[in-house]
Amino acid sequence: MLVLNATYEPINVCTVRRAVVLLLKEKAELIERSSRDLHAEYTTMARPVVIRLVSYVRVPRDTHKRKITRRAVFARDGWACQYCGSRSNLTVDHVIPRSKGGLSSWENIVAACAPCNRRKGDRLPNQIGMTPRKAPRTPHPAIFIHVASPTIPSGWRQYLPEAA
Repeated sequence: MLVLNATYEPINVCTVRRAVVLLLKEKAELIERSSRDLHAEYTTMARPVVIRLVSYVRVPRDTHKRKITRRAVFARDGWACQYCGSRSNLTVDHVIPRSKGGLSSWENIVAACAPCNRRKGDRLPNQIGMTPRKAPRTPHPAIFIHVASPTIPSGWRQYLPEAA
């Protein structure tokens, strides 16, 4: 279930159980519901798809400190090689190789297919003529929702930024 802040900003993904608890405690409101219901012994309620917190929760924006994972890099780069656009056999590549002083940072790591990664090897982009299609950058915080749920339900799309 997608969790929105009071400002309708996506902040998290949670289980159905957690969403129901937040709804029952009146800490959240139902925004989007499933066509299926949840049944308990004495009650039936709508199965949540998107909920919104009633009160605003301050979310620290420290994505520059977040751990860089393969899945996060792939999600940020649209699950495509940043050199040729291929969507298969993805790996990660340091644009400036670590052996040449490149850092393991969001601004230096891109998704690359294995053939492009092998072709680039341990060389600088200008030495081989391979520059990423988009400059690597720190991802928007909503990208971590794509990492938590790679297949985004249609009911979530209107609440997620296009760039994510």
